[in-house]
Amino acid sequence: MKLLFDQGTPAPLRRYLHPHSVDTAAELGWSRLENGDLISEAEAAGYDLLVTTDTNLRYQQNLGNRRIGIVVLRNSSWPFLKARIADVVAKIMSASQEDYIEI
Repeated sequence: MKLLFDQGTPAPLRRYLHPHSVDTAAELGWSRLENGDLISEAEAAGYDLLVTTDTNLRYQQNLGNRRIGIVVLRNSSWPFLKARIADVVAKIMSASQEDYIEI
């Protein structure tokens, strides 16, 4: 599975998502893209899943016609996520295209 982290997603999380491919918006030069444009670019580049911390995404974007799955981390604090890493990773790994999941 090919995953994309947006700006607020803690980078250390990627270590726990092996063997999946994980890129960040910053690494790809997509840091300045607005949510709709970021999702479109990610879909065009073949990403299966966007991991984001934007809890308002589903209210700001029409996600009904999207082919990319979205996982929203409601708390972006790395110590908080690390303490619950098994649950966080399990939910990300179980997500598929077109899913919308909040953790």
